[in-house]
Amino acid sequence: VLNYIPRHKQWYQRRVRVIGGAVCVSAGVPIYVYSAEISLERFGTALTRTGRAVGSVSKAAVLYKVRTIGIPEEDKVTMSKIHRLTAEAICNMCAVNGGLFIKVGQHIGTLDYLLPKEYVQAFKVLHDRAPESSLESVKKVLTSELGAHPDELFSEFDAVPLGSASLAQVHRAVLRSSGSEVVVKVQHSTVQEHSKIDTIVIEFLAKALDKIFPEFEFDWLIDTIKRNLPKELDFVQEGQNCEHVSRLFNDSPFMKVPKIFWEYTNRRVLCMEYIRGGKVDDAEYMKEHNINKSEVLSYLSKIFSQMIFVRGYIHCDPHPGNVMVQKTEDGRTQLVLLDHGLYQTLTDDFRITYCKLWQALLKGDSDSIKKQADRLGVGKYYGLFACMVASRTWDDITAGGIADKNSNLDVNRLQEEAVRQIPQISQVLNYIPRQLILILKTNDLLRGIECTLLDRNTQGVGTFLNMARYCLSALTTHKLNKSTSFRRSFVIYYTFAVCLAKLKLLKFLYWLSLTRVGRWCENLLPSHVVV
Repeated sequence: VLNYIPRHKQWYQRRVRVIGGAVCVSAGVPIYVYSAEISLERFGTALTRTGRAVGSVSKAAVLYKVRTIGIPEEDKVTMSKIHRLTAEAICNMCAVNGGLFIKVGQHIGTLDYLLPKEYVQAFKVLHDRAPESSLESVKKVLTSELGAHPDELFSEFDAVPLGSASLAQVHRAVLRSSGSEVVVKVQHSTVQEHSKIDTIVIEFLAKALDKIFPEFEFDWLIDTIKRNLPKELDFVQEGQNCEHVSRLFNDSPFMKVPKIFWEYTNRRVLCMEYIRGGKVDDAEYMKEHNINKSEVLSYLSKIFSQMIFVRGYIHCDPHPGNVMVQKTEDGRTQLVLLDHGLYQTLTDDFRITYCKLWQALLKGDSDSIKKQADRLGVGKYYGLFACMVASRTWDDITAGGIADKNSNLDVNRLQEEAVRQIPQISQVLNYIPRQLILILKTNDLLRGIECTLLDRNTQGVGTFLNMARYCLSALTTHKLNKSTSFRRSFVIYYTFAVCLAKLKLLKFLYWLSLTRVGRWCENLLPSHVVV
């Protein structure tokens, strides 16, 4: 029928459909959620939050559908303006709605190499724009959860929080029982109530966008939210994760996690040791405390390389607010890992396949990249998938491997490529195993920290050498476990020892090439690592 209606009338009808759909959803979702226990106040709040979300996303969809008509791909100025307008509209909605919307927005802000820069720049501010609960609300939650007024439990309790996040905020306090200085993490009072309706709204919006923009797929985002939100809302599980990772890394003096005080911890309250330090991306703090930035990045890559390749147990939210750096009393640099609410446990088969993929990326072996990508379910998009994992262009990867000293991180070039291939990227994210989604998020967060601390001429190589070390260790252990003869085991171990010696030499030469004395021998560093 629309074919027989003038274009301006077609546009009017589309607007009516969008507005009508937004109204129906805004009213329908709260009724659906609260049908059994509806109250006027809760219904009004839900209606406002849902309407705000549906309205902002509808506005963005209309902008893309209408304003991009007739715009050539080369018109980057106009497209940048549209990206900025839509990103700001959705970002402001996330900031006002809070809760799960901020969580999703923060995730978007980490996708430096998958989304237009306008989105990344807009959504990164959400790390600092999470709403704060009032002190009265915080004390009410504490009293309800711990069975006593905070004044009975704490001799000191700071009114101003140390920080606020999407799901909770943290306050410094002192325990009456022991005098220990602690941090108390208290869940926002409305998070549990809002999370149910927020999940439904976000799922609806994702499915609606699938219909409006069939070239994009958002199932991966919905699956990730549904799978992980219950874990992040359970602070008992966070405490258990914290203790588990502490045991795994008890032989790593450069890493520390806070001690948990279980008698003051339950599903909505977490009490832990107070540790002083600066954010891992705070260059001024490091300068003031004589902390070497390259050493910090080396420790960071060692920790997460062990988690991914060796332990198969990964902290999935290492944004700068969750990783601190400090100087110990004996002058050592130490990283402090916070917020242990979300971990990903990898199966051994997946972990070994991912190790082999990174081994192929480090070598620049396109055939092996394709083989391992196929095992991960990527199929024909193996080249794009490799670029997403390594944050390098395919030409850089195949020219000599991603540990090539000339393979630097060109963020602008990667983002331009990503804009052109967003539909394909969304399909890749739907194809790959769900445990890989959080690994990609972790990779992006770590690279964001690296981009902040180092200039582009020194990015990448040191991190990749550390990754190669733990990747080699994991594959060697896997081969030794499968070996059935002493001779085979000896060959495997001998090969490991030789490769490890090469990596140590490469690491020394890389360090030397960054010093003034070593500039003249810069060409001694081989073009790529052969593992």
